[in-house]
Amino acid sequence: MDTMLAGRFHMDPRKFVVEEVPVPVPGPGEVLVEVKAAGVCLSDIHLIDGSLVPLFATSDVVTVGHEVSGVIHTLGPGLQRGLTAGTRVTLEAGQSCDQCTDCARRRPCTQIRTRGIDYDGGWAQYALAREDTLIPIPDELPFDQAAIIPDAVSTPYAAVVATAGVRPAQSVGVWGVGGVGAHNVRIARLVGAAPIIAIDPLPGARQRALAFGADLALDPTADDFTDQILAATGGRGLDFAFDCAGFPAVREQAAAALGQHGALILVGITPQPLTISEGLTFNYLSKQVRGHYGGFPESVSELVQLASNGRLDLAPSITDHIPLADAADAIHRLENKTGDPIRLILVP
Repeated sequence: MDTMLAGRFHMDPRKFVVEEVPVPVPGPGEVLVEVKAAGVCLSDIHLIDGSLVPLFATSDVVTVGHEVSGVIHTLGPGLQRGLTAGTRVTLEAGQSCDQCTDCARRRPCTQIRTRGIDYDGGWAQYALAREDTLIPIPDELPFDQAAIIPDAVSTPYAAVVATAGVRPAQSVGVWGVGGVGAHNVRIARLVGAAPIIAIDPLPGARQRALAFGADLALDPTADDFTDQILAATGGRGLDFAFDCAGFPAVREQAAAALGQHGALILVGITPQPLTISEGLTFNYLSKQVRGHYGGFPESVSELVQLASNGRLDLAPSITDHIPLADAADAIHRLENKTGDPIRLILVP
């Protein structure tokens, strides 16, 4: 086992290729994971098309993939958690730096490195992982479902539960019902939000949102869009608007749909500037804008527990399984929304 197949992004000249590379060797505090499933995320697309630039990259070539699950294959030296070979795990989507003074001072880490963007990820037959980024998963949780928890599910979970702090009976709007937005709807339902309004221009996405627990699914281009929001919320407007699309026009529309003390939660990412053109009503109604990025370390373990105990069925989120060798096809399908995928899974 000297080499393996891996989906690699070469930052210059910005080229993605599936190629043979050496199997990595775990160093102190690391393990080698045999990958069983890896999700394909829009962030992967944004990395490859250049709209997402790594902040902490240490190389100009990186193995893509931050949604990964598998089995511990080889143990590195100096492990402290009592991990054993054969343990089923999912991998957190990122890790703090090794020498972060903020972490030592018990402050939120300002230098979280993202797997598959800043350092090698899991679009490969094997992946390295620091032991503190591994979350054991039970036998009853399938690898494909476990793989998408660290981002596609963890990101909206943290947005709903922590950044927004949604409480039962509060109204929620979710713009963009793709891989992240669909789970945003499900998490909002899980915490008791009401009503939940999904907003997407694609009819198929709106139907999916209803199946995932939305009370209402609206076309954002409808002439009576604002009237429908007001009617659904008893004239009050939304308590929370989640932008899961990452488009300036979405943010403008979502902010305008907020009611008094309402908050716009920026879940989707974009390099474009944030602009809110609404005038004094934004001030009068004490509206807010809150940034959000990714999940929190505790999010993954909590979601594994919820999924394992039947509170969250992630089977409907898996659109298709694709061989790792055909990763370029998976990228094309997601980029062009072919078949309106929620999550495509690469299988080594």
